[in-house]
Amino acid sequence: MVTVKESECVGCGACADACPNDAITVDDIAVIDASKCVDCGACVDECPSSAIE
Repeated sequence: MVTVKESECVGCGACADACPNDAITVDDIAVIDASKCVDCGACVDECPSSAIE
């Protein structure tokens, strides 16, 4: 599963918009729901701050 580097996440929501399974919610930072994440990598590609790996 992909992970969020909390110290680098700016909470912009680009990852949530890119996620085809609605596995990411954003409040102050991105939070990934492991039960919905299929490791497609769409969020990794969209993150402008490289906070998702």
